[in-house]
Amino acid sequence: MTRLTVSADIGIFGGSGFYELLGKDAQDVWVDTPYGLPSDVITVGEFEGRRVAFLPRHGRGHQYPPHKVNYRANVWAMRELGVHTVFGPCAAGSLQPHVKPGDFVVCDQLVDRTTGRVGTFFDGPIVVHPSLADPYCPRLRRVLVEEAKKLGITVHDGGTIVTIEGPRFSTRAESKWFRSAGWEVIGMTQFPEAILSRELNLCYGNVALITDADSGLEGDASVPPVTHEGVLEVFKANNHRLVGLLRAAVRRVSPDPSCACHSTVTMPGAK
Repeated sequence: MTRLTVSADIGIFGGSGFYELLGKDAQDVWVDTPYGLPSDVITVGEFEGRRVAFLPRHGRGHQYPPHKVNYRANVWAMRELGVHTVFGPCAAGSLQPHVKPGDFVVCDQLVDRTTGRVGTFFDGPIVVHPSLADPYCPRLRRVLVEEAKKLGITVHDGGTIVTIEGPRFSTRAESKWFRSAGWEVIGMTQFPEAILSRELNLCYGNVALITDADSGLEGDASVPPVTHEGVLEVFKANNHRLVGLLRAAVRRVSPDPSCACHSTVTMPGAK
């Protein structure tokens, strides 16, 4: 492993199955941050002709449950490497009958229902109130949707993802509540990952791979509640499609100084 001697343009937060993407010449880099160490070493290498940094948000051994991930260190480390664009794919559950396991959802909105996470870099003495009306980069969303359609993936253009604390899944009553609000997707990691990325003026895009129907579908006993084993099975079966989508998206993404994501936060006193 090396210390901070490399850089990258694009960052990917993900799970198992992504390590082999960056090739045999990739380097493992420890990045220390003001918030401690990230979940694991960051692997930096060439991917589709771009310098890409990959970090498993839960650690390589999946040792950090979602409520224990050091999200601030993870996002800060990406910025330290020079990353300007971040992809945050995740496994997620469906809250609506028209969103089915195996579908992809490129989310455009986020609801936070967590209880104990630090969700900002601005916790004093510098106080900033960022505007996060639209938490996901519209440029990245467009690229992800267009490339998914080209690949023949069933993709939903837009959707609200509600983030729960975890590591448990929802009760039936909670799932019914979220469904009645009209939200499409449920997961455990988008908050505060997406918010922190925007606080550092990084473009952030999510693609949710639907693995389950959360607590099942009311009135349809053939659709069982989610299980951990079931999530892993569906994710593994569809991981190659997710990798293919990321390949296509990385090829198309380029830095755009005019993107509104880069002006989300202006530090006090900045000129």
